[in-house]
Amino acid sequence: MSMTLDEAMAELAALEDPKVLAVNQRHGDEHAVNLTKLRALAKRIKANPALARELWQTDDAAARLLAILVSRPKDWTADELDAMLRQARTPKVLDWLTNYLAQKSPDAEELRRAWFADEDPKVAAAGWALTGVRIVKDPDGLDLTSLLDVIESRMREAPDRLQWAMNTCLAQIGITHPGHRARAIEIGERLEVLKDYPTAPNCTSPYAPVWIDEMVRRQAR
Repeated sequence: MSMTLDEAMAELAALEDPKVLAVNQRHGDEHAVNLTKLRALAKRIKANPALARELWQTDDAAARLLAILVSRPKDWTADELDAMLRQARTPKVLDWLTNYLAQKSPDAEELRRAWFADEDPKVAAAGWALTGVRIVKDPDGLDLTSLLDVIESRMREAPDRLQWAMNTCLAQIGITHPGHRARAIEIGERLEVLKDYPTAPNCTSPYAPVWIDEMVRRQAR
């Protein structure tokens, strides 16, 4: 028997933890549910497009994360994913929507093109995130020189989320495309975006020149 919306919301409420909420709020998120427990709940529910739509409409952050987990990319049209991205408010929901649904959607390229130049920074950030995937996995047809031009002119002043996505594209160009590596490193050095970003021990800095050098070094082993 499929879980109802009321049952799913009751389970989410039972999983709420004030300590989890306090940690998440420091990162701009609103959910109070441990993500491992949320994934376990989704595994019990399994794919359920109808419930996913109901969960999304609650406007609750944890419910929207659960909606994404009990969805399949093919369950949503491009128009629906576009509307959902514009409705999403929190970083985790935006990340999961982009990575779990939009990136794997049959309409991923259509969405990438539409979002890439959108005036809403959070929408544009999703377009840049999808572009980053293409830079690594399917670069044919991308104009990497033009991408570097845009990054060079816009990244330093971009809002945080968009800046992060653009910086990721910069690093991925430098890592995976040797012909553009020197310019990618030079842009990163000159703009100094994320140069002082706190990085845990044994983790690679998101500062593009360091990121590029480290990944290229690993590939050469």
